[in-house]
Amino acid sequence: MTQARSCWLQELKWPEVEAYLKQDDVVLVPIGATEQHGRHLPLMTDTGWAVAAAEGAAREAGVLAAPALPVGWSPHHLGYPGSLTLRPETLTQATLDICESLVHHGFRRIVLVNGNRIANLPPLEVALSKLRHKTGALAVIADTGLIAKREIDAICTSPPGGQDHAGESETAFMLHWRPDLVDMDRAVSHIPQRGSSFFEPLEFEAAFDGDAVSVARLAADQPRNAASGGVSGDALAATADKGARILAAIVGNLVRLIEELRAKPTPEVRAEIPY
Repeated sequence: MTQARSCWLQELKWPEVEAYLKQDDVVLVPIGATEQHGRHLPLMTDTGWAVAAAEGAAREAGVLAAPALPVGWSPHHLGYPGSLTLRPETLTQATLDICESLVHHGFRRIVLVNGNRIANLPPLEVALSKLRHKTGALAVIADTGLIAKREIDAICTSPPGGQDHAGESETAFMLHWRPDLVDMDRAVSHIPQRGSSFFEPLEFEAAFDGDAVSVARLAADQPRNAASGGVSGDALAATADKGARILAAIVGNLVRLIEELRAKPTPEVRAEIPY
């Protein structure tokens, strides 16, 4: 297959996209967030997860990636200046609009690459279900925190709870991908202590080892002046080498997912114009 000059849809001319669609129908759609990640990481960390994973997999598998959506569902981070959020129904509809546009052009297999680990999943899962039932397109969500959980857990060395928000894995990723945006002098280790209550925060590690319920959290639940500075994990355990291995694991599993999607029968699609 002739590889386009760029893996990014927005960097191509329309005849290049047309030529690609004569050979392949896979597209990746990165979905991120703009939200606080402690005092040491930039607000675009979650968008970085989605962009880096999508770009790496797209280049390796020879597929295209759509422009990243850089704002997700982050109301619980609004206590920190700069954090942005969409309403969940807005994120669902924006994702659906993007995907329906892609289906209209002939993309039949769509991978949403979610960089706002787990947090974006509820509205994205609604979008995915709507897309599948409305168009028939074969679509999946690849969450960067879930698609390589076992591999990431094997790479990280912090104690339980250390991989959570702005902790070891996120800091390691950014140290590898955009070290110019990381200030390790302001990094901290802050692992909340778990008790026996159902209302304890759910840890992010590969094996969930505690009972829990879903709880809607408010911006006030994360006081801005707390010693953690917005960190829930062990940022001090992060290294650039771990970050490179984490990203490689995610990209590798994304490529495997793409190969499995290609092996499935071509779906019958109703490609109506979305408006």
